[in-house]
Amino acid sequence: MTQVKIGIIGGSGLYKMDALKDVKEVTVSTPFGSPSDAFIVGNLEGTTVAFLARHGRNHHLLPTELPFRANIYAMKKLGVEYIISASAVGSLKEEVKPLDLVVPDQFIDRTKNRVSTFFGDGIVAHIAFGDPVCPNLAKVLADAVESLNLPDVALHRGGTYLCMEGPAFSTKAESNLYRSWGATIIGMTNLQEAKLAREAEIAYATLALVTDYDCWHPDHDHVTVEMVIGNLHRNAINAQKVIQETVRRLSENLPTSAAHSALKYAILTPLDKVPAPTKEKLSLLLQKYL
Repeated sequence: MTQVKIGIIGGSGLYKMDALKDVKEVTVSTPFGSPSDAFIVGNLEGTTVAFLARHGRNHHLLPTELPFRANIYAMKKLGVEYIISASAVGSLKEEVKPLDLVVPDQFIDRTKNRVSTFFGDGIVAHIAFGDPVCPNLAKVLADAVESLNLPDVALHRGGTYLCMEGPAFSTKAESNLYRSWGATIIGMTNLQEAKLAREAEIAYATLALVTDYDCWHPDHDHVTVEMVIGNLHRNAINAQKVIQETVRRLSENLPTSAAHSALKYAILTPLDKVPAPTKEKLSLLLQKYL
């Protein structure tokens, strides 16, 4: 199987860039079922990268339905050590405007019934998650954004991504509650990815693309579907540029990451006591500790 160090999760438009060469589809099976779609693997800036359409290329999966474990396990199986996750978000702060880009450094979990661990079934592990994104990867990503000087776009380094269940958007009461907590942006997908990437010892960072203000904003009711679609389109173009520049920088210098040894002290169950089927299922994650 092709060994790929850099994985990118986002909309299917992300991999429609002219600079991506030698493109092929790669189907990956996992013990946790099928990922959201086949991976698009290609050469970008001299580096092999793997793209995954988070909701499927036809956007047919609700946030709640996303096969998070399969997606991250498949990335690990491909050899991925760094994941950049692009995600559309709403803004919870006046100064974070539509079209702005945020590289958050914190998450708040408001999801309800999502599995966000590979462990269980006879093995217990507790990863450290105080800093849920890799600061070194996030810096490369933010530096890439800054270097591009994108028109009408401000970069926000750091901030809190509130991950809600969906698929409906917030009520005004909820939106104002999240603002009172100091959250910066709101989305529906990235928290589970970040947790599972940490368990899989993959460095993870989010590129959050602001489409509009959340419903707390007094002008929110004047936001039209056409405006949001227009912002999504412009964000997709900006995201392509940012991904390309980030991969170029990573190809020159892959940063160190504490995530790459996240399980070293996290597994509490003696590995010789783990049931054989569980050990087999998680062999990809456990192999260096067996």
